[in-house]
Amino acid sequence: MPGRLQAFHEFRQKMNEKILAQGNLQIKRFFALDSQAYQEDGALPAKTKELMGLVASMVLRCDDCISYHLIQCAKLGVTDEEFFEAFHVALVVGGSIVIPHLRRAVEMLEEIRQTQHQGGPL
Repeated sequence: MPGRLQAFHEFRQKMNEKILAQGNLQIKRFFALDSQAYQEDGALPAKTKELMGLVASMVLRCDDCISYHLIQCAKLGVTDEEFFEAFHVALVVGGSIVIPHLRRAVEMLEEIRQTQHQGGPL
């Protein structure tokens, strides 16, 4: 049975392909804009922007977005200490309703770290 990390990747890839295959120009532009906003260094480095995205996703309570930003942050070398400071900011901004999402985020982070430790791709 695949773990959450693998299941997340497989579902995201499958559905993104279906969505983009429809050829809607506005959706394609939004997907590209979203990627550019986080992945390109500017006045803020990509690592900082991904952490900002993680906090916003936790406050907005979007588990898919949280998983995505956890993966991107890990790829960019975010340390566990940095993750937990970001989690703290999300709790301060979002309040106790963020706690269930924090639990799932930490579970996903554990799977990400295990995958990294085993040399697997994120």
